[in-house]
Amino acid sequence: MKLFSLSLPLIFLLSISCLAQNSVDTKVDEYIRAAMQAQQIPGLALAVIKDGKMVIARGYGLANVEHQVPVKPETIFQSGSTGKQFTATAVMMLVEEGKLSLDDKITRYFPDGPEAWQNITVRHMLTHTSGMTDYPQDFDLRRDYTEDELYQRIKPIPLVFQPGEKWSYSNPAYVMLGILIHKVSGKFYGDFLQERIFKPVEMTTARIISESDIVPNRAAGYRVVNGQLKNQDWVSPSLNTTADGALYLTIYDMAKWDAALYTEKLLKKSSLEQMWTPVKLNDGKTHPYGFGWALGEVRGHHIIEHGGAWQGFKAQISRYVDDKLTVIVLANQIRTNQSKLAHEVAALINPDLAQN
Repeated sequence: MKLFSLSLPLIFLLSISCLAQNSVDTKVDEYIRAAMQAQQIPGLALAVIKDGKMVIARGYGLANVEHQVPVKPETIFQSGSTGKQFTATAVMMLVEEGKLSLDDKITRYFPDGPEAWQNITVRHMLTHTSGMTDYPQDFDLRRDYTEDELYQRIKPIPLVFQPGEKWSYSNPAYVMLGILIHKVSGKFYGDFLQERIFKPVEMTTARIISESDIVPNRAAGYRVVNGQLKNQDWVSPSLNTTADGALYLTIYDMAKWDAALYTEKLLKKSSLEQMWTPVKLNDGKTHPYGFGWALGEVRGHHIIEHGGAWQGFKAQISRYVDDKLTVIVLANQIRTNQSKLAHEVAALINPDLAQN
């Protein structure tokens, strides 16, 4: 009797905890389903990691509308620009090995680059402060390019400002970083990621996109045209292998990645801190972006995050590092507001993280 009576408070507390968790789960479910309906999102995978534990790993809707295949936690989505954080990590690995420096001029590795590139450093490329802009209007997304052909296509694109003057998002800069990784390591950047990041972290389904390979649990990507759901736009196979964001991932892969970032398994703590430090511009001001990561705060809580958009897919990883809370959203409709979804889910888990 004594043992039973002593355990009653514990049983009561556990019951309250379970009820609270069930209540939050219900609110998250209701929010996600309503948002999917409002935004015409066919399918979505959601992960919530709290204190190193996966508290939510769930699929919603359809991975493939034509075949009526439901989304599971194992469903594979495209990364879009969330892939940039892996490219940046690969660069930092080479920096740690002394194979390149953040302040190296890129013309050291591309000696035939244009005169305008003379003051661009590796750091500028990582932080989107190189002066490079995005792909020009006449860039052919349906043409297959070799690495050298991509380089030759990027070379004549004029800078929109001098290196370090401003911040401007540049996919070609990250394409160039992928070519740089190949030059310095001797390995295609996708093979480098597989060997140095995905395998050590046991991201077993993470890989470079391939339309031709048989990929189990692969989702289809969609867009909305005049209110109607359509299949994703087609791009050439080579443009699905570039370092600006062309990966296949699941929420399980991303959860393992998130866990690794709390350790020194891949990079030293000092390297990670550099990646998560706002870039300093020439005038001394800073911009809330590091190396492949956007940086922010909500009510004093730090966020390290990035989104992605490509070929009918949206992706988001939002890491509330002070709270050891991470929300991952993968969706298969290009107009999905993935950052809002992640932020709203975080606020349901912890009301202190509400943005408004």
